[in-house]
Amino acid sequence: MCGVVGILLDPRATDPRKLHAIEMMTAQLYHRGPDDSGLWMDREAGIALGHRRLAIIDLSEAGHEPMPSPSGTLMMTYNGEVYNFAELRSELAAQGYRFRGHCDAEVMLAAFECFGVEPAVQRFAGMFAFAVWNRREHVLHLVRDRMGKKPLYVALIDGALVFASELRAILAFPGFQPSVDHNALSMVLRQGWIPDQQCVWKDVFKLPPGTMLSVRPDELAYLDVEGLRQRVRSWWSLSTVAESGQRNLLCADVAEIEDELDRLLRICVSERMLSDVPLGAFLSGGIDSSVVVALMQAQSARPVRTFTIGFDETGYNEADAAAAVASHLGTEHMAFHITPIEARAVIPELPKIWDEPFADESQIPTLLVSRLARQHVTVALSGDGGDETFGGYTRHFVSASVAPFFSLPSGVRRVAATTLRALSPDVMQGLLRVLPLSSSVRRALGRGDLRKFSGIIGAADDGELYQRLTAFDGDRVAGRPDSVGAAGMPLLPDLLSRLLYRDMLGYLPGNILVKVDRASMAVALEARCPLLDHRLIEFAWRLPSNLKVRGGKGKFLLRRILGRYVPEALYERPKHGFNVPIGEWLKGPLREWAEELLGEPQLRRSGFLDAATVRSCWQEHLIGRRDRSSDLWAMLMVQAWLNAARCPDTRPSGARMMEATTSGDGWIELASSETGR
Repeated sequence: MCGVVGILLDPRATDPRKLHAIEMMTAQLYHRGPDDSGLWMDREAGIALGHRRLAIIDLSEAGHEPMPSPSGTLMMTYNGEVYNFAELRSELAAQGYRFRGHCDAEVMLAAFECFGVEPAVQRFAGMFAFAVWNRREHVLHLVRDRMGKKPLYVALIDGALVFASELRAILAFPGFQPSVDHNALSMVLRQGWIPDQQCVWKDVFKLPPGTMLSVRPDELAYLDVEGLRQRVRSWWSLSTVAESGQRNLLCADVAEIEDELDRLLRICVSERMLSDVPLGAFLSGGIDSSVVVALMQAQSARPVRTFTIGFDETGYNEADAAAAVASHLGTEHMAFHITPIEARAVIPELPKIWDEPFADESQIPTLLVSRLARQHVTVALSGDGGDETFGGYTRHFVSASVAPFFSLPSGVRRVAATTLRALSPDVMQGLLRVLPLSSSVRRALGRGDLRKFSGIIGAADDGELYQRLTAFDGDRVAGRPDSVGAAGMPLLPDLLSRLLYRDMLGYLPGNILVKVDRASMAVALEARCPLLDHRLIEFAWRLPSNLKVRGGKGKFLLRRILGRYVPEALYERPKHGFNVPIGEWLKGPLREWAEELLGEPQLRRSGFLDAATVRSCWQEHLIGRRDRSSDLWAMLMVQAWLNAARCPDTRPSGARMMEATTSGDGWIELASSETGR
């Protein structure tokens, strides 16, 4: 796990001295890779690559990057892990390739030479974002993994293509004058995160999951940022996988399907347990993390190290449940209880760690549990992806109950929604009891504002329904653009499948994976997600919906797998998620901080949030009229980010510079020198 940066210059329009910014850019990513740093530059070609290394497999010098291919034709800087590299290595060795060490990067480069970049990538199982420069053809390839686990930002600045794992590195490039995209900030206020197709800085974009971008330096003269976006092409398509899977559903009986899922899960977990450094797992006590830990322990000769976070507030603490699962499985378990004091202490760091505004309050425990784990291990497996893959969110349970309403004409549903809104709360509660809804859906709606139910059945289509289910103030969302769009939605047979698709395409890479990547990499911890292995994703899309959500509960098949390892009593309870008592904290220990940040002087200084709207929301929350904690947290994170946004530290990295020179026979050699401190 590492940080990558790079610069590609238009030779006719850009000062070649800008290549030396690679050192300052690489320095910004020290936290992602404190074990080693490398720089490589070819002034004549107008290319520079940087790398920060977190050594996980092959801790020797053989894993140093940027790394050349066996023939010297390719140079790569790479962030991630390819878990099936040992199998590929054996295949390549049989064809005559020889390897200096035993890291996956070396195998990847040999595979690129043997098969070609895109065919090789299609054979990788893992998480990655990397750049490969072809010296002979003068082409730069940027590639991101299928599910978007590893980030890659791209910008075009004064004729230079600049890319990096995080925005702070791009901010260090000379001449970059960032301008805030207010539409992106608005998305944070609406849902807590910025979609993958947007960025907080104008003229910067994220390479989408499962895609690659290939560019020659002489093409930069006539390309703008939009032109670069149009050059991006897919090498793996979630849409194709989802549509093909639902057309070819598994026909075996449930027991056989369960056996196959168990076998596949074991492979995915086992591959992610390969490490030359200490390894553990996050354990919340929920279905997903418990499945991962159970399969780890089943394949380990020693107790697995597990880590969890707890709260003192009733209704939020899952530490006891995690401890019970850990005790049954025999793991070496550690728990950390968060108090408002610990939360308050970490809050000032959040805008720097998430260098785009990010407002999922579970970022706090995710960061703190990462810090706890990093004191003992360098790699931690997590259960992320289980909800999106097997149907674990309340909106997935709701879909089964509201699907019959969507067989009615939209006009009829709109009239029903308007009527429901006019009813008193007591009448609404009574009506809720007699509507044909599952008990889990009743509980979910009963916890919130019942206006949301009227908003759900009044949605014009699937896209608007999804927006209303996921937006903070979803009952007020109407007519907003659908991030998928009718043209982008594959042909899926039921409402649940369409909701899951939207989750995988947007919420997963834009929220969940951003949260996990930034929190873990802030402390140089590698987080691995076996439930997001592409083989598992492709298998899950072949499951009938009733093997995901059944009887008002999600993850039906995953629960059956967990039942093979853990007694049902230890995991069959209402879903909590990684929730934080932020609403209570804002009324108590965080109130002074929040009021200062959302005070009129601060709001005037940033000039984005409307003071009257903020004041109204704050008062509603304080007097208990409505729980506005999600809206307030989004406002606070946007305001904190606006206050913190500034140019990064530009100290040199002390990295080794590898510079390309041309020998007499025309081949490229590498000359090493020391730079920096």
